[in-house]
Amino acid sequence: MKPSILVRKLHYWSVVAVAIPASLLMGTGLLLQLKKQIRWVQPPEQRGTATSPEVSLDSALKSIAAYPETGVKSWDDVNRIDVRVQRGIATFWLHSGYEAQVDLGTGKVLQHEYRRSDTSEAIHDGSWFAGDWTKLGVMLPTGAILFFMWMSGLWLFIVPFIAKRRRARLNRQAAIAATISG
Repeated sequence: MKPSILVRKLHYWSVVAVAIPASLLMGTGLLLQLKKQIRWVQPPEQRGTATSPEVSLDSALKSIAAYPETGVKSWDDVNRIDVRVQRGIATFWLHSGYEAQVDLGTGKVLQHEYRRSDTSEAIHDGSWFAGDWTKLGVMLPTGAILFFMWMSGLWLFIVPFIAKRRRARLNRQAAIAATISG
């Protein structure tokens, strides 16, 4: 079988092999690219009043606990904290999926909203489904197959130009040979 036909068939059937995981990968990738522009994916970052922290993290946690929908009762409910001194806020990522932004000057909760970007990221890398097995057994091969499809797509795009150039060169050589022998 000619290499170009083999590459075309592999390229063609690769689409079937990765259709579902690739659609998840691309769909969530698009959401993650736009997470700062789409409030539904990730809440916008607010501005606080302080240029240096004036409240303790304990008092910030108590402020967040005043909102029952966040599900905060203790430090065990906090996944991580991002302190943005320049913006005067501390962002608390909670195990409940909520994000709470607290003013470092007043200790007041500036906003508390559900954060979907972490879920999108977990779906994107496959860890949302079955952890490392899906990550390494499905999403990694999907990425490798997509890379192959990109390379084979380039090959399939270039091959007709190479063939056209080769035919033109052979036609010129045949014309020269016909002129010399004729």
